[in-house]
Amino acid sequence: MNKSILRSLFSLLFITAMPLFSLATLHIANPEDGREVINLNKGWQFYFAYDVRQHPDIIDVTLPHTWNASEAFSKNLTYKRETGIYTKKIPASRNWDNKRVFLYFEGANSVATVLVNKHFVTTHKGGYTAFCVEVTHLIKPGQNNTVEVQVSNASRPDVLPLCGDFNVYGGIHRPVSLIVTDKDCITPLDYASSGIYITQRRVSEASADLDITTKLSLTNKSAFKIKTEVLDSAGKIIVSSLNTVSDTSKCAQSLTIKRPILWNGLQHPYLYRVKVQLMRNNMVIDQIEQPLGLRYFKVTADKGFFLNGRYLDLHGFGLHEDAEGIGSAYTPVNYRTDIALAREAGATALRLTHYPHGQYLYNLCDSTGLVLWSEIPFVGPGGYTGSGYIKNGDLESQARQVLTEMIRQNYNHPSICFWGLFNELKLDSDDPIPFLKELRAQVQKEDPTRLTTCATFLDNEKLNTITDVIAWNRYFGWYGGDFKEMGTWADKVHRLYPQMCFGISEYGAGASPYKHTEQLSRPNPEGRFHPEAWQAFYHEQNWRELNERPFVWAKFVWCLADFGSSIRTEGDSTGMNDKGLVTYNRKLRKDAFYFYKANWSNQPVLYITDRRNTQRSKPTTDIKAYATYKTVNLFVNGKLVSEPAKPDAYHVVQWKDVPLQKGVNNIVIKAGERGKLVSDSCKWVMAE
Repeated sequence: MNKSILRSLFSLLFITAMPLFSLATLHIANPEDGREVINLNKGWQFYFAYDVRQHPDIIDVTLPHTWNASEAFSKNLTYKRETGIYTKKIPASRNWDNKRVFLYFEGANSVATVLVNKHFVTTHKGGYTAFCVEVTHLIKPGQNNTVEVQVSNASRPDVLPLCGDFNVYGGIHRPVSLIVTDKDCITPLDYASSGIYITQRRVSEASADLDITTKLSLTNKSAFKIKTEVLDSAGKIIVSSLNTVSDTSKCAQSLTIKRPILWNGLQHPYLYRVKVQLMRNNMVIDQIEQPLGLRYFKVTADKGFFLNGRYLDLHGFGLHEDAEGIGSAYTPVNYRTDIALAREAGATALRLTHYPHGQYLYNLCDSTGLVLWSEIPFVGPGGYTGSGYIKNGDLESQARQVLTEMIRQNYNHPSICFWGLFNELKLDSDDPIPFLKELRAQVQKEDPTRLTTCATFLDNEKLNTITDVIAWNRYFGWYGGDFKEMGTWADKVHRLYPQMCFGISEYGAGASPYKHTEQLSRPNPEGRFHPEAWQAFYHEQNWRELNERPFVWAKFVWCLADFGSSIRTEGDSTGMNDKGLVTYNRKLRKDAFYFYKANWSNQPVLYITDRRNTQRSKPTTDIKAYATYKTVNLFVNGKLVSEPAKPDAYHVVQWKDVPLQKGVNNIVIKAGERGKLVSDSCKWVMAE
């Protein structure tokens, strides 16, 4: 392998200081850079801690892995929340005698205890942020070394989340790697961050100032230098700095980029790269690269979100890391699938619920231009029992820790504009407000360049003025209320609090693509019958209200895809929250998905709704479609029905009281522009 290819792989590997899944156990090493990264995802053995027999039931697993991806849907409120044990043999090179060795875990849910060669190393609390630990003193060069990780997803009063309407899947559900460095290095021990912090100052189309801090772990401060280069997308160095290290713990540098190309969301998500090299006696002994997307943004109370001085309507989805067959053990394929679906629908933003997501997703959003809200798992019970907060010093310490980890590990991602502090906390037990104010102050200290936010469902002035901006979870037309209330409520809040920047963090309705009705009426949210047509109608009406109010700074549909929640006993499947616009297996887009695609994306849409309602009993029916064309023709059994119909401003077109014949009915709609004819069709059967 030549040096250029090797360096390219190394750069990809460290764009966010995480291992690439596809490299498996391949060693990536560059003697010039002094750092080696070994992907440890393959070759693990797993068994449950309760099995203490001499020969326990052991299975071979590849990471990411969770032990209850399917078990949570056993129609039982309980699922395995206990301890599993992972073990792996790691051969250590004899060349590591004068090296430092670190284990890097991107996520183990929820509490992980690490042992090397049967010696305790560390315990980490929190399943959705990374941790890194040095094991140099325990590794035996030239021998096989045993790594054991005891992982527990048991509910604990000192680990977030305390409750929530989603499953806490157990296991090492994100990648693991081994990092081998020189004795002197850019430290991976600063809350498992890259060790590089790029702070943007005074960004404009004319120039951008950068303050770059590199965290170091050095034996002394003699003969060390930090060389930092900013490269454009073609790899050309556009600005650089070389500084002598005067502090063994960090080095600060400042750079200015003239006439920068801005990271401009979906329109132009331009990325620079920042290469930081640690040099000793003018030799590179460590190197890390980080993404750089230059942008500036703000939220105003009357006009909403602005990116680089221009209004951007932030609309998109709440997103869980949860998919059929894998639970939260996501691979790049799963991340790419979810982002592709969000982009197809025309989303401009995502709310990453209810915890920090995997690094691969942040990378995808950097490169595709989706704006992100990333939050910690400080989750209240919402409409359920339980408490999301108790005045417990250990819990507060863990919340501070996970907040620090989320910020430092994701500091350089340009896609992130908002740090979320909580979701649906109640005020009927220990008062969380003083502690929430502490968390906001912590964010302002860690990262004053981004905005704090939260998702609440309570109208309480003390709770609703803690963060820089705020958003509400509102379900008018599903959990009671009327669709129009979304608009009247928003207008009232805007009138009473004209200086408040507020958005909608959740709105949605459950739906099964296999449940239908010929007479539209509101279903029981807690019942089994969640017809697809009501979800589509719900979103049509809610979006009409929200779209007319640009002062609502963000509008997040709940949610992109169905996800597991063991407490749910409604809809088609026990243990499932069915509010997604895509099914749990990501194979079927519900009708409402196409409504947003017609309204949000720039792709042409022609789609017959209620198409899966194939068995009909009434001789006449209303037919509805979503269309981005000026006019649409309807044909039933080969005959044109009326004159061409015009979709309304929200791309909805309807035909009333269309007669059906007994037996099979062929429903076809056609539209065309610039001489190109497109069509959509389905078959409905009316009972004889």
